[in-house]
Amino acid sequence: MISCLKAQQSKSPDYKRIFNDMIQMKYPEKEEECKSILNKKELSSLDILNINKKIFGTEDKETQIFNQSHRSYDKETVLEILKHQKKNRLNNSELARDLKMSRNTITKWKKIFASYPIH
Repeated sequence: MISCLKAQQSKSPDYKRIFNDMIQMKYPEKEEECKSILNKKELSSLDILNINKKIFGTEDKETQIFNQSHRSYDKETVLEILKHQKKNRLNNSELARDLKMSRNTITKWKKIFASYPIH
């Protein structure tokens, strides 16, 4: 029983299934727009944020501030964000503005992940 509970707790939500069901039931007009993201083998945190934005649009300012303060990013997502920055030649301010986050967070990530290769 305990091992079963631990297995359930360690699993992350099946976002592909959640978003697919949501699109089929409530937002069928968004299916084509979201197809490229949902066809990926695995969804990163950045993919989840992007598809959420495509389905529900932008939030009001108060909701954005609240949601941003409760976000967390895994290592792979941070590296993906830093790779996006390098690929698109964005400075920290531009990247922070695009992702609606603090420039200090970007700077901190760059220091922490400086030894990781970003291609």
